[in-house]
Order: sequence, then structure tokens, then C-alpha cells
Amino acid sequence: MTNRKITKILIANRGEIALRIIRTAQEMGISTVAVYSETDVVAPHVLAADEAVCLGPGPSSESYLLADKVLQAAIDTGANGIHPGYGFLSENADFAERVEKAGVAFIGPGTMAIRTMGDKLQAKEAVKARNIPLVPGTDGAISDAKEALKEARRIGMPLIIKASAGGGGKGMRSVFKIEDVEEELTRAISEAERSFGNGAVFMERLVLQPRHIEVQVLADMHGNVVHLFERECSIQRRHQKVVEEAPSSLLDDTLRDEMGKCAIEVARACDYVGAGTVEFLVDVDKKFFFLEMNTRLQVEHPVTEFITGIDLVREQIRIAEGKELSFSQSDLSISGHSIELRVYAEDASEGFLPGTGVLSKYVPPVGPGIRVDDGVIQGGEVSIHYDPMLSKLIVHASTREDCIEKMIHAIDNYEIRGVKTTLDFGRFAINHEAFRSGNFDTGFVKDHFTADKLIRELPVEDEIFASLVAELSERVNNEKNKVQLENATVTIRSPWRNREERS
Repeated sequence: MTNRKITKILIANRGEIALRIIRTAQEMGISTVAVYSETDVVAPHVLAADEAVCLGPGPSSESYLLADKVLQAAIDTGANGIHPGYGFLSENADFAERVEKAGVAFIGPGTMAIRTMGDKLQAKEAVKARNIPLVPGTDGAISDAKEALKEARRIGMPLIIKASAGGGGKGMRSVFKIEDVEEELTRAISEAERSFGNGAVFMERLVLQPRHIEVQVLADMHGNVVHLFERECSIQRRHQKVVEEAPSSLLDDTLRDEMGKCAIEVARACDYVGAGTVEFLVDVDKKFFFLEMNTRLQVEHPVTEFITGIDLVREQIRIAEGKELSFSQSDLSISGHSIELRVYAEDASEGFLPGTGVLSKYVPPVGPGIRVDDGVIQGGEVSIHYDPMLSKLIVHASTREDCIEKMIHAIDNYEIRGVKTTLDFGRFAINHEAFRSGNFDTGFVKDHFTADKLIRELPVEDEIFASLVAELSERVNNEKNKVQLENATVTIRSPWRNREERS
């Protein structure tokens, strides 16, 4: 057990999560060092930090993913802690090990936990002895077609083939007919090799109409482990989350307690230290199954912070210093409800196609219970080199119903121009009857969303304006004015949309 005072943290990341970590570090009186690429030279996280070090050109493979340069930047600036955020090097066990060997605190779990939970097959093996419910499937990697067919008949159809080292939906194939097993196996192995350099795949029974529920855990170096309740993450596109909320509308107190205890056991199974997330699938009968553990801070951590009042980044830093958790499980309770919308530079009407451009206008909403974690500013450029997420819009209210209304209000008052975003999709999803009723699953986008769903009636003030325009046009035509209106356009700015409408 290490007791050390962290006085300067290098944030091995960019964008909103880098700014998020900088804010808490500054509140704790800790100096901060930003790293950046040549593309991010004037990015908000660079300007917010006390010091900044350039890693290289724009592509992450030439900058943010260069472990040698990141570690050297910490050493050169005298940083005695490195926070990896999420993505990039956050789940790289070799990097974490090198950081610790260099005498710098890695603000995250130990290397054994990262390696174990970073491989889905190893993770399943690690939790077996602790009676954690698992989806029926293969015990090891599978590559032979004949063996795959044999296992498919044992497991039963439909099934899913997954990359052992995978994530984000890559190397994942759903199979509904036994005659498709061989072809989909080949595709999954190929994709896994391309994406992760590891072609190991396994098969599981496909859980139909599942809910994706995850449980936040915190563990210190003294054997104390707690859970901070669950997050609902079922609204996804391309197997990646878009809307999250806490608590889940699906769970009652009994199921919440059972899943929380299971999450703690998963953490203990790999001697976990720090903040981590245990992910589960829940079927239509409310039976839950262990999916995986993410050994880092999650994108959606703010909803947990809202309902518990716990600053998870602060706890990560305290734990890395060797301190005990300052609270026990009995001290924790759920206060109100929180929803998060990930705001991506994507066109939902075109299959969530990512976009680039300059933010000609960027004005986030403000107000009680409204939080925006962002890493962009007006005039900033959305680059092709990085994830298209611009920000996270998070709201909190006393009830789920009030929270939904507050989120819609916040979306209506979030102005972004220059790129298309998922704000309009977020409004559609959160206002949909399936979401409002709590009766939805991971198939929400497939089952309910099409591009035309984004077209809705204009707000009252826009309707009045449009009517005036129509009346004026009619008068001009009646007077046989020579002005040609056939090709004229009037720009109407709907207060909730992030793009211009043509009328």
C-alpha cells in the first residue's frame, strides 16, 4: 500500500475529459500538465492546464498514443501522477506498468486488473468462481469451423460471436441461422485481427431485447469496495452509447442490490483498485448476466456524480495516493434522477455519419441542474483525427419525469452551428414514448428511429414567422410584382435544432 501526495498530474488525454480532470485537480490544489497534438495547439484543455507539452502531429497514432512521449512529458515536467481519462492509453496495461516503474502514480487500476478484464475470456474465467451469472457460451477462443458448428448447436440459436480483446462493437457478429455460423466466424476473426491485432473470438447465446445496465464501483488499496448504483445505457448506435441515465427505470431495490453485490465481487475477483464499471445485460425476465468490466472512468460518469454527490475523479486521485475510501456502502444513497446525452458531430439522418468543420456558433445551455462537459469553443475546429464527441449534456432533477423535461429544455437551448450534431436525435429519443415509459432496450434505434423522425412541427414562434413570410409572398404575387420568388429561400432558425431549416 502506497501513501504518497500527488502534487502535479499529467492528463494523458484531450477534449472534454481532459478539462474535466483539470477542474477537479485544480479544486484539490494540484498542478496540471496537458499534452496535445499539433492539431490541438489552442484547444481548451491546453489553455486550461498550468503547463502543456506537444506530443506530435494530429493523428493520435503520432501523438496521444505514444506511450514513450507521454511518460517522458510527465518526467520532464515533474508530474508525479498520470491520469489517462478514457480511450487512448487508459486500458493499456503495459503503459500503466511503465508509469508505476518510473515512480509516477498511475491514476487507475493495477496492471493485473487491466490485463484480466481487458480480455473478455480471461474476465469470464476470473469471475466464474464467484458465482457471477454468465451468458451461456464457449469457455475459450474458437477458430475451427467444425468446432464452431458443434458449439453453436450446444449453445443454441441465435448467438453472437465476439472478439475477446474487443470493444465498441468491433469483431462482433450476430448469427440467427446455423448455416451462417462459419461465414460470420470468419468475418469476426478477420475484423478482430484488423482492429485489435488479436483474432481470438468466442461465442455466446444472443440475449434478445436486452437492457444494458452498468454498475459503478470504487475500490481502495485497503480492501474496501463499494458500488455507486447503476446506469442505464441501452440507447446505442453501432453498439456505442448515446443516452445514459441513473438510476435505471428497470431495476427495483432488490435487483439493484443483487447487481451491486455482483459488481463488487467482480472487482474483488481481479483485486481492483480505483474507479471501474461492471457491465451487465438484463433480459426480458430481469435475469442479468456479466458482460465485461471497464477498467477506467466511463464517459457517462457524471450521471452517477449527480445522483450520489460523489466526485469520481477526486476519489480516483485520493485512491491513487493510498487513502482509504471516506465513505462506506451504507453512506451512499440515490438522490433524484440524471440523464446524459452525448453530443456528437454526427448526422443522425445519414446513419450517424461523422462530420468535420468549424463551430461558427457554440452556446451551451445553463441553469440549475444542467451540466455541460465539453472540450470545444466557438470558432474551434472539429477534426477528422479524433472521436466526434463534442460534449456531454447532463441534467439532474428530483424525478425521472422532471429530468426528461429539463433535458428537452436544455437541448432546445443548446446552439451549435457549423456541424450537424446528435442534439435533434437526442430530443427525439428522450421524448419518445418508449423512453418516457421506460419500456425500451438496446434495439431502440433499430426499432424506433428513421431519418424522417427528426422532422417535426416548428415551434410556435417559427410557425408565426413562416406564416408572415407566406402572406407577404402571396401579396407580392397578387400585385404581379416582377420579383421572382420561385428560387428565394428564407432561413428559419429553430431554437432547438443545430442546423438551419429552409422554408
